[in-house]
Amino acid sequence: MNEQELRKRLAGLKTEHRDLDAAIDALLLSGSTDQLQIARLKKRKLRLKDQISMVEDALLPDIIA
Repeated sequence: MNEQELRKRLAGLKTEHRDLDAAIDALLLSGSTDQLQIARLKKRKLRLKDQISMVEDALLPDIIA
């Protein structure tokens, strides 16, 4: 993937991460008792965070100190 594609993927992942955060907050505020669904959303959010980190690492050049 070139830099432009990586940046586009990064933006999409960050958007999805924000959306999941909002969905989790909405479920918690609504008093949802579906803990399984909340746990699944939180796991998905963590996987997205890992993917975001990998893409950001790919975008940053390696600097040898």
